[in-house]
Amino acid sequence: MTELTAGPTTYVLRGVRPLGGDAVDVVLDAGTVAEITAVGAASADGATVIEAADHVLLPGLVDLHTHLREPGREDAETVASGTRAAAVGGFTAVHAMANTSPVADTAGVVEQVHRLGEQAGWADVFPVGAVTVGLDGERLAELGAMADSAARVRVFSDDGKCVHDPVLMRRALEYVKAFDGVVAQHAQEPRLTDGAQMNEGVVSAQVGLAGWPAVAEEAIIARDVLLAEHVGSRLHVCHLSTAGSVEIIRWAKSRGIDVTAEVTPHHLILTDELARTYDATYKVNPPLRTAADVEAVRDGLADGTIDIVATDHAPHTREDKDCEWGAAAFGMTGLETALSVVQQTMVDTGRLTWADVARVLSTTPARIGRVEAVQGRPIAVGEPANLTLVDPSARRVVDGTSQATASANTPFRDHELPGQVVATFLRGRATVLDGVPVPVHPGVGGAR
Repeated sequence: MTELTAGPTTYVLRGVRPLGGDAVDVVLDAGTVAEITAVGAASADGATVIEAADHVLLPGLVDLHTHLREPGREDAETVASGTRAAAVGGFTAVHAMANTSPVADTAGVVEQVHRLGEQAGWADVFPVGAVTVGLDGERLAELGAMADSAARVRVFSDDGKCVHDPVLMRRALEYVKAFDGVVAQHAQEPRLTDGAQMNEGVVSAQVGLAGWPAVAEEAIIARDVLLAEHVGSRLHVCHLSTAGSVEIIRWAKSRGIDVTAEVTPHHLILTDELARTYDATYKVNPPLRTAADVEAVRDGLADGTIDIVATDHAPHTREDKDCEWGAAAFGMTGLETALSVVQQTMVDTGRLTWADVARVLSTTPARIGRVEAVQGRPIAVGEPANLTLVDPSARRVVDGTSQATASANTPFRDHELPGQVVATFLRGRATVLDGVPVPVHPGVGGAR
């Protein structure tokens, strides 16, 4: 990374609208929100002024589900490139999934990932620990050691694979209670999805690709919410994608079960009809579902059944995606387009306000990940200046070849999306200005 100065430490955001509300001036100084005052009242002496009329100010976005690939697959992504993409997308913190090589199933590996995030300086990196050794689903990983490590892991997931053994899942739920952890389940019954390539339905039958039934997701979620209730532990459901799954989560919450759920941006907008193109960009796990499922997950996000939006940012090399559908890897990138997709599907349609966006993309994911002391904070004087400045009136066409991520497997290539992240601030330091990453001295990322 090019070493440049981190820039001025004082900014005046002139005429900005926190959470989409009334226009004010917001002053950032010494890493915190120093002042919130009437438009034009903030002094500009010695400060960098950003004219932000009609721009929305959000708490820095927090992603609970990011694949950074390092260590092991640096050809697809690194912690530095992935967190740079996060900053461009308005994220000030990401939770890095455990399916690296070696797997993040020990204190040593999660501490390595944590250090790499600090050295890169683009966003806080909170490692997710594996539930089982090597993601093999046979015995529990070192959950306590990872929780006690310098990385202070509180989220555990075998994402990419399901913890399909109910006895092992119960033991994991029991274990994490000791340190207020959460198990984040990739809900996929493996025997129902063996060889599956896309959603099971009319389209899969017509295009001749092996189908992935909705019940394979729903059966695991139903089992696990009952296990969570029995154990009295926290459960988080990764990338929920079907109408039936929404109903199960709604039922579980009505019983008071401590379960949270996420939906990805791509499951809010894309459908299995795209498989007709045989373009493996659209091959993802869980698969793109039907239009009825898309409508159901939008409803679930709007009414609070689904707690958060998480990107499931899954970068891959061109060789792993630019091939026939059956041989291609599952996954899409998402950090740089997530906020725009949420704006298009939920804000511009009137289903969510900008205050709701702050809840589902910042405050609640920070709470679920137990990092709410440092991320997802209110926009208030004295709070850390982890902030995202958005121009909701902007329109942009996604260029899949010039994103900040190291990979090009975005499903929104050449699509026009609303909204543009104008600036991202990590503890008052600009990581993005005018939509462009701001190189900084490595190591200025800050500790937890």
